[in-house]
Amino acid sequence: MLLVGSNVGIGKSIVAFIPVPLFALLRFVIALAVLGPLLRVAKMRLVTRGEWINLFLQALFGTFGFTLLMLDGVHRTSAVAAGVITSTIPAVVALFSWIFLRERPDTRALASIALAIAGIAVINLAHADDSGSPQSLTGNLMVLGAVCCESLYVILSRRLTQTLAPIDICAYTHLFGFLLMLPVGLPFALSFDYAAVPAGIWGLSLWYGLAASVFSFWLWMKGIRHVPGSVAGVFTAVLPVAAAVYGIVLLGERPTPAHGIALACVITGIALASLKTKQVPPVAS
Repeated sequence: MLLVGSNVGIGKSIVAFIPVPLFALLRFVIALAVLGPLLRVAKMRLVTRGEWINLFLQALFGTFGFTLLMLDGVHRTSAVAAGVITSTIPAVVALFSWIFLRERPDTRALASIALAIAGIAVINLAHADDSGSPQSLTGNLMVLGAVCCESLYVILSRRLTQTLAPIDICAYTHLFGFLLMLPVGLPFALSFDYAAVPAGIWGLSLWYGLAASVFSFWLWMKGIRHVPGSVAGVFTAVLPVAAAVYGIVLLGERPTPAHGIALACVITGIALASLKTKQVPPVAS
């Protein structure tokens, strides 16, 4: 979660020098350079048609849509605001599960959803000026769109994780993401002045690609095997804190009372939904 949260601010630093479509394409190039060995033809032939359709939808929402909306959103708003909005992912997943999967949430989940909505409302109402300022409503709404895309990715993942290895799902969705992003980013790649970008930004771009697609994914999957889901859910509260620290220390942003209220709402909601005592028996494999 520290990596995910800091990437919100790092992405903002990068797109100040590199156009969003080009950097989004570079992110997938970096990811495939690492995940490419997993794309073995013999293994891919074992994936069913239905699984490929599900993988494509995951890529459309969780990699392609999420990347474009998140990067363009943080370019228009602050890292602090983007971090708070991004931390509502658990609540949005619960809301979408209720809507699309008919999984009725319990009282705590409903309270978490309500607090997440309240937090987003506080930020947007406090900065409801579409004037292109760092706190623009447009940027906040784009980050919220990225949250919705990522939440759809999580819902689509539930079925696939029963038949495919998580790391394979990551590799396949990034392959689709690269193919979707190629026509969007290629025109920028052919005409961009690469020499104008500082070396440090290229280093951040490499780190972002590795952290977003490989490191954070691997660490989360390894960690979730050793701790209960309720405990893991609490750690999602680290995301807005890491984003806020990066924005304040390295980008010179100044949080407002609205950010504090929104952050308190979201973290309270995460803690409330995560502190469950009921143990769910493991699913037989």
